[in-house]
Amino acid sequence: MRLKLKSFKNLQQFGIPVLILLAIGLSFFSGSLWQRVKNLEENGAAPDTAAQPAAAPSAPNVSLDTIKGLFDKDLVKFGDSSSKVIFVEISDPSCPYCQIAEGLNPTLNSQAGAQFKLVKDGGTYVPPVAEMRKLVDAGKASFIWIYSPGHGNGEMGTKSLYCANEKGKFWAVMDLLMTASGYDFMNNTIKNDKTKSGDMATFLKSAVDPVFLKECLDSGKYDKRLTSDVEIARSLGFQGTPDFFVNSTNFAGAYSYTDIKPTVDAALK
Repeated sequence: MRLKLKSFKNLQQFGIPVLILLAIGLSFFSGSLWQRVKNLEENGAAPDTAAQPAAAPSAPNVSLDTIKGLFDKDLVKFGDSSSKVIFVEISDPSCPYCQIAEGLNPTLNSQAGAQFKLVKDGGTYVPPVAEMRKLVDAGKASFIWIYSPGHGNGEMGTKSLYCANEKGKFWAVMDLLMTASGYDFMNNTIKNDKTKSGDMATFLKSAVDPVFLKECLDSGKYDKRLTSDVEIARSLGFQGTPDFFVNSTNFAGAYSYTDIKPTVDAALK
C-alpha cells in the first residue's frame, strides 16, 4: 500500500502526529487482511503462496524438453511425452487453492472470492483440472502430477494418492480428497499423523481397498517419494501451490481454465 504522505502535513496543523496516523492506517489495513485470513481459516481454509493467479503467466526457464523429460522420472503420470499437450500440476491436496482448482469443494470456491465462484453457482470460474482431465481422457493430452507442500497437511493424502495409483485409482481417491469433507479430514483430523493410516483408509474405502491402502501407507514405501517430488517441483521454478504448466508455459496459481485454454488450443493445432 502506497501512502500519500503529503496529505499528512496538513493534518499536523491540528496536532495529529504523522506517526500516530501511520499507526492507525497500518493497523486498519493489517486488521482487514487478518480478518480475511481468519474468515477463511474458520471455514477450513487459509491462504498460501499461490493464493491467487498472477496478472499473467510467469516465465520460469523451463524448456519443453525438460517437461517431456518428466516422463522418465518417478511421478504420477498419464499418457506420454509424444502428446501435443502436456499438463503438469504441482499441488498439495490439503491446500485450499488446489481444492479450488479442482472445483469439487464449491463452498470453498465461493469463500475465496468472486473470481473463484464456479459457473454452476453463478460465477465465471472454470476449474482447470477438470478440463485438463477431459482432454487426457479423450487422448488429446498427457498429465503429470507432482506434490509440493502448500498448506502443511497433505502428506498422508499424497501418499494415499501414490498408493491408489498402483491400482489405477488415483483420480478416484483425488475426487474424494478434494471435497469439503476431504479437505476438513486432512486438515483437522489426519494432519500427517502416520498413526491414523486406518482412518485414512476407511475414509477412502469407496475408492480403493482399505486393507491394501492401510498396508501401503504403513509400509513407508512412499515417504522418500514426497521429497523427490518436492525437489523436482523446485527444479521447475515452482514457488507455490497450485502451479500448472501447459507444455513449457507456466500458470502460477489457481487460474480459471478460460485463461489457460488459448495456450492449449494453440498447442493442439
